[in-house]
Amino acid sequence: MILAILITYLALNAVIGIWYNRKKSRESTLSVEKKYYIGGRSMNGLLLAMTTMATYTSVSSFVSGPGVAGMTVGYAQVWIAAVQVPVTFFILGVLGNKMALVSRRTGAVTVAGYLKARYKSDVLVIVTSLLMVAFFIAQMISQFTGGATLIQSITGLNYKYSLFIFAAVVIIYTAFGGFSAVAITDAIQGFIMCIGTFLFLFFVLQAGGGLSGIDAGLQQNLPGVYDNLFAKYKPGLLLSFWILVGFGVLGLPQTAVRGMGFKNTKSLHSAMWIGAITCSFVVVGMHLAGAWAGALVDKANLPTSDYFIPYIVQQIMPTPLAGLFLAAPMAAVMSTVDSLLILASAAIVKDLWRTYMVKDDPVKIEKYNKRVAFVSPLVTLLFGILVTFLTLDPPDIIFFLNMFAFGGLECTFFWPLVGGLFWKKGTKQAAVASSLGAAFTYIFCHYNVKVAGINAVAWGLLVGGLLYFIVGQITGKKGLDQDILDNCF
Repeated sequence: MILAILITYLALNAVIGIWYNRKKSRESTLSVEKKYYIGGRSMNGLLLAMTTMATYTSVSSFVSGPGVAGMTVGYAQVWIAAVQVPVTFFILGVLGNKMALVSRRTGAVTVAGYLKARYKSDVLVIVTSLLMVAFFIAQMISQFTGGATLIQSITGLNYKYSLFIFAAVVIIYTAFGGFSAVAITDAIQGFIMCIGTFLFLFFVLQAGGGLSGIDAGLQQNLPGVYDNLFAKYKPGLLLSFWILVGFGVLGLPQTAVRGMGFKNTKSLHSAMWIGAITCSFVVVGMHLAGAWAGALVDKANLPTSDYFIPYIVQQIMPTPLAGLFLAAPMAAVMSTVDSLLILASAAIVKDLWRTYMVKDDPVKIEKYNKRVAFVSPLVTLLFGILVTFLTLDPPDIIFFLNMFAFGGLECTFFWPLVGGLFWKKGTKQAAVASSLGAAFTYIFCHYNVKVAGINAVAWGLLVGGLLYFIVGQITGKKGLDQDILDNCF
């Protein structure tokens, strides 16, 4: 029954995504390219909020984090997870309006397209596009593995069959539906995440006999659950967490691109508070319920914390509702994967092929415009197949590879993106120096520098910031081109 529920859910996402894309395509007068990669700039507030929240959250919000809370640290995990509460509000508030204005003036449909308009640097566009594709491959391998493993663990299917089921659905609706399909399916998945969180909270409280029963169970299963609540994580680790999943997400291209696709300012303002509420409920609610669930099960029976949530759900929920809940972490994985797929395709087709192969040749532009409707889905499809092939035998270090890619993207894009939006002295030399310097510092520190438990992303962003502002001060004395000032400020 659980397998049937999950397959039905996956199939509905594919059907709705492709249907919604065709509907929006008929309504929009924009080019095929803009329809495919930013959905014709037609997202309302609810859609924008849910797609931003769903893209940001991942399987760790439903499985890994709550599992750690329930098996080891209890309420301390809820406290550090709370830093994610304002992230959606933060992303849209800082990036949304500026990204929308600049992208409309310049015609940009990708983050690299914005960087091209802001800095007029071919080196920056090529470097950031290639780094983005490389990091995306690593992230998608991790997410594909997570989706396949989730199906395998709760249904008993073979890993490869589980992978093919998951990959086929996500690749199909992303390839043939484009950004509109990604946005509407992300919205659906956002609602499923909220429903799943509510179900988990309700049934944990019911199974635990209310808060008093849960408190007694926690005292037995997690001795010292209330001791040193704010000291269970070292300051360096807390700082790293706040950077990596806090303000550092402003540098993630998969979240920044959301600022290019909404309808109007009213939609943006609505999305800010809707996103903040839903993100708070999902992240804090799941971690809180995970901590409470620590009172219900003997952790000695489980090999790792990743098994905790699927196990406890199947113990305390009726089968149909367990299937509905387990669609929530599946939704979290899907909403991350589809965003990465569409951006990777955009980097290849729009940022590299269109910009550096087609260029401004009228004959090539005409051919490109005729072929883009076919080539864009094809590239997305082939990219998804490549990732599926690489995921057949994933490396043992995939979790660390995923976190490495997450930090790498932030270091590569943060200062050229955020600094470029708000600082007029940010030059192309500053952007290139910052992007490369931050990326190299991050890679070096990841393997060689261990100070007080601080993640390498902190050092990468620090060096990137220094390079951006120092080089900008030196090279920005003449000021920016009038064209950049008109379009970007």
